[in-house]
Amino acid sequence: MTAAPQPFGLLAEVTHQCPLHCVYCSNPLQLRDRNDELSTGDWLRVLDEAAGLGVVQVHFSGGEPLVRADLETLVAECRRLGLYTNLITSGLGLTARRAESLVSAGLNSAQLSIQGDAAESTDLVAASKRFDKKEEAARIIRGSGLPLNMNVVLHRLNLSRLDAIIDVCVGWGAERLELANAQYYGWALRNREALMPTKDQLDEAVEVYRRRKAELGQRVELLWILPDYYEPYPKPCMGGWARTALTVAPDGVVYPCPVAAEITTMEFSSVHDHDLAWIWAESPAFEAFRGTDWMPDPCRSCPRKETDFGGCRCQAFALTGDAGRTDPVCVHSPDHHLITDALARANQRDAAVDHTLVYRRPTVAARGL
Repeated sequence: MTAAPQPFGLLAEVTHQCPLHCVYCSNPLQLRDRNDELSTGDWLRVLDEAAGLGVVQVHFSGGEPLVRADLETLVAECRRLGLYTNLITSGLGLTARRAESLVSAGLNSAQLSIQGDAAESTDLVAASKRFDKKEEAARIIRGSGLPLNMNVVLHRLNLSRLDAIIDVCVGWGAERLELANAQYYGWALRNREALMPTKDQLDEAVEVYRRRKAELGQRVELLWILPDYYEPYPKPCMGGWARTALTVAPDGVVYPCPVAAEITTMEFSSVHDHDLAWIWAESPAFEAFRGTDWMPDPCRSCPRKETDFGGCRCQAFALTGDAGRTDPVCVHSPDHHLITDALARANQRDAAVDHTLVYRRPTVAARGL
């Protein structure tokens, strides 16, 4: 058994309720009902246990965390515990009064997501025309004194608009912009045929990123999150399975990463049954893929095994049905054809034209592309 390292981050998914229906949402396909959400008291206990475990950062996410009326109470508890807090939000529902309340409670930063550079792209991807509310949220965040961090998920449907997207974020006053190429889990995997960019699209976007990063210099921090399907080696799964952070879902189940709920062959523990210290250090699910002893070949004999840790366990499961296999992104994986086949389809002319988007809520009418 490998000794458990100390985590530094907690993703607190306080709800799966959300006014948006993004086709790449990282929430599981089986969304948690609001009636199953942890109570305020449960979350206060979780935050206290997280601080005792060594966590120093808490990221409040969802869904849309602003739908929780007790968010200020949770933020204030983090301040009492000496924890840095970040709000990850769509911006919908944020008012000047709510922002002032959150800042007074101790909120340290906010990250605002957008889906593109205009209302049309927001409607296509998130089934919402409220782009104006996002711009208003940016003004509110800056007016509250918080640093404005922004995030956009990039994919086939918006990569060609990268210059305009960056212009919008700079114009709104972003200090930091995360350009996150879509990662294909959950809803994004359901929509992969429509979202996967071509190699030419990606190459052009990389050039835009490099040019704009040089132009902006220190004014805006630009981050480029790699699309691993186009890489020869996989990403190191959150720095390695259960090594740096943990996620508490709305119903109290604890995961080593935000998308691990999709691994249906594993049983993850709940804060209703165990404290965070036991779940982190001793639960079978968290121990399952720590270190390198669990690895099959080719990972076991690979000199990269301490670099990428065999890749992403969630991606291995999503594509092969076995979380213990080598991530198919790796060129040495026996399942690498699953990636090359997907890329071949994506790079066919007009490959995504006839694919219909599947939105996060089944009640939302699909929009044909």
